[in-house]
Parts: sequence; C-alpha cells; structure tokens
Amino acid sequence: MDQLTIFDIMYPKYKITKPIRLIEFFAGYGSQALALKYLGVSFEHWKICEWAVKSIQAYKDIHFADDNIDYLALQPYSDKRKWLISWLYEKGISSNYNEPMTKEQISRLNDEQLKKIYNNIVATSDMVNIQKVKGKDLEIVDTDKYDYILTYSFPCQDLSLAGKGKGMSDISTRSGMLWEVERILTECYELGTLPQILLMENVPQVHGADNLQDFNKWQLRLDELGYKNYMQDLIATDYGIPQTRNRCFMVSILGNYSYTFPKPIPLKLKLKDLLENNVDEKYYLSDKMIQYIFSEDDKYKVNKNSLKLNREIACSKTTREGWTRADTSDYICEDKIKIATKPQKIGSLYEDRQAGSIYSEEATCPTLTTESSNNWNVLLGEKIKIKNATKKGYLEATDGDGIDLSQPNSETRRGRVQKEQIQTLTTQNNLGVVEDLRIRKLTPKECFRLMGVKDEDYEKCAKNQSDGSLYHLAGDSIVVNVLMAIFKELLKIKEI
Repeated sequence: MDQLTIFDIMYPKYKITKPIRLIEFFAGYGSQALALKYLGVSFEHWKICEWAVKSIQAYKDIHFADDNIDYLALQPYSDKRKWLISWLYEKGISSNYNEPMTKEQISRLNDEQLKKIYNNIVATSDMVNIQKVKGKDLEIVDTDKYDYILTYSFPCQDLSLAGKGKGMSDISTRSGMLWEVERILTECYELGTLPQILLMENVPQVHGADNLQDFNKWQLRLDELGYKNYMQDLIATDYGIPQTRNRCFMVSILGNYSYTFPKPIPLKLKLKDLLENNVDEKYYLSDKMIQYIFSEDDKYKVNKNSLKLNREIACSKTTREGWTRADTSDYICEDKIKIATKPQKIGSLYEDRQAGSIYSEEATCPTLTTESSNNWNVLLGEKIKIKNATKKGYLEATDGDGIDLSQPNSETRRGRVQKEQIQTLTTQNNLGVVEDLRIRKLTPKECFRLMGVKDEDYEKCAKNQSDGSLYHLAGDSIVVNVLMAIFKELLKIKEI
C-alpha cells in the first residue's frame, strides 16, 4: 500500500481525462512528445518554443516527417527572400543556442536554407524566441474540453556544476529565461486561460543553496497563479536507463490537486545492452588521448598499440593447447602460450603475469584453448586502470563500463569510471565505453538510446544532422523513460 502524504489527504490526485494539447518551451527535439507517443497516448502538438535552427530541424524530422508542404510558397510576397530574412530576424532564430542571429548572419544563408527553416517553424507551430512570445500566442482555449500541458526545461548552463554560477536571478543569464516563463504565464492568467499542468525539468542545482532563494520565489509565484507544486529529483537509473543522469522535476497542477512521483523500478539494462554492434574506427581513442586517460602506474603502462584489438578475429581456439602463427600487432592475447619463434615482448597490461602481454608485429599469438580457464571471454573481463584523482590514483574498468573522457589531462578529475553504466550525457562528446578492452567514444545513436529514444526516431533525426549536432541534441534533452513515468502517474496508466 502506498504511503499517504498530507497532500493526498487534503487534495485528490489529478487525473488527465481530456484530450491533451502539448506546449513545449525550450523544446529541443521533443522528449516530452516522445514520452506521450511511446505511452500510446493521443495528444496534439499544440505549440513549441525553440529558437535553435538545428533543434527545430530535429523536432520537425522526428514529429512531422510526413509534412512536406512548402509553406513559403503560400506567401504572396514578390521578394520572398527579403521578406523571409526580416521575418526570421524578427522571430529570433539562433544558430548557436546562445544568442539570436543578426540580420546579416541570416542574409548569408542561401534561399534553400531560408526556406527550410521557415517551413520547419510553420510545420511545428514554433513560437521560436521565448523573449518574444506573448501569453495570447499560446492560444489556450476550451480548457473544459482539453488538458493543456506546458513543459519548460529552461537553460541550465548558469546553474549546473559545469557552469559559471551566474544563477537565475534575472533574464540577463540564460538560466534566467525562467522569468520569461513567469511573464508568459502571468499574461495567460490575465487572459483567464492558464494551462492545467506545468512540468519543469532542470539540474538539481536549481534548488541548491546558491539558487534556492530564486527557486522558492518561483514556486511562490506559481502558488499565486493557482498552482500546487510537487518537486523531486529523479535519476535515470531508477527508470530503466543505465545513465546516472540526475534531474529535478516539478509538476505544478492548477487547482487543489495532489501528485505523487513515480516509484523507482529495478534497472535491467546495462550500458553494453545499448551499444551498437559495429562501430566505426573513428570513435576509438587516439594514441594521445590514451596516454592522458591511462593510469601512470608503471605496471599498467602499455605500448600505444596495446589496445588496438581486432574485434572479429581473436587468437585461435583449439580443443587442446597448441600454437598458431598470427599477426598480433592488433591483439591482446591471453596465456597458455606456445610459440613458433621467439617474439619480442614490448609491454604488458599486468604485472608478473603472462596474461595481457603485448608482442611486436612478428610475434606469435598465444593460443586460447577450451582447456584453459583463461579463454577469450575471460580476457574481455580483464581490467584496465583509468587515471583518477583518488588515493590509489586510478579506477579499474572492464568491458561495458562507462568512462568520463572530459578534461583528460586533469590531475583532479574523479569518478571517471561507472560500472555498467554511463555518466550524465552532456552537449559535448565526452563520454566513452570500454569495449574489447579498448576505449571509444559513444556513438550518436548510443547517446540517443541512453536518452530513451527509439532507433527509428533517431534515424529520422540523424538524416539532417552532423555527429556534433546529434551529441548536442542528446545531451541537451531529457530522458524519455523518466518523462514516461511522470506522465504515467498523471494518466493513471498502470504499465509503461
């Protein structure tokens, strides 16, 4: 039996019973919309607010892939290019997520680029720059017939540990865009048409000591507008995704209603379950990066080629001990060795052991046998030492472990290894994984999987994005599984 809170006793739980109209501020590629879609809930993409042209493109490709209408062709202007440049400038599109483009920057875009941006904005009902949005633009009508859900995941750069601590006191900072949400809701209140449900997502620092006063001010303002607020930090590993992404969520419900956050569920997936089968060599660490990330411990120093495993061909397996010739420059081989010629040993992963020995190109690869307990699968369970600013100076990692690759030459970095999980994805490509005792960066598809996005939606998104853009989109988004669990409580769905 669930434990009751005072709010459960005082107020009934809110349950969505009417058709949903979804409004997504700071929409990105639309994680909230994906959550409702994956739950099988019928809803209407009512409005979004997103100014970054790459995110607008991603949203359109994922959610409106079949919309091929040329909306620009419907405009009556004779000089459409001139009109379009002015229109996009007034809307406030951004090319770098940080600031709007100048008219000069927009004018450098060719006609096809301008048309695509315009069509994407119209297709997605995008209000673009939140600083230019008015309460009336949300077009909240017929609240007796529809449940309006407004989501707002305002920028976290000035709140997060990686930021510069500027906070969210006012709109002079990116995180201060929260107060634009307040302005818009105030305008809606004056019109008598507030959304029934608000959903906030941000880093836990939003209610940390440095920002608590402003966050309390925000909650008080929502109280004044008629909302009851329910806030909790949720981590993705509690909702089915092996990523230690901890985020603060706040559900605000208009009227006297209660809300209970979803209970954690056992984590069944491991990081390795979300990895691609075949990964391009470009994702593997360079020799320079390997030197930075490996422990300086002498007994674990290795030649620069020591982690270049051949992922398809291991040493020969036989039913008895024997030997075989092989080019082992790309292998790490196990013991139970018999050699045809004396190889030149150039390094070892482990002290005082034959296992993990590294040989020159002329070496003979040790034979793995079914009689030996040290077979290939065991080899892949061996550990490597990753430099870490702890007393030991390293953390051990093995296949399927996540590696933090940020600030590789830092002498103070901690927590670089996550066992069978990955650290929090960011907008930078700074996370890796141990695979076949090699370290590589996660691929964009793997990052999207770690954000709960299904492969078919990733493929839609990826067709018009570079790898760099995809990493940014994933790191700047919300784990869909967590959103599904939150919505499930509002919809009273028993199973995801």
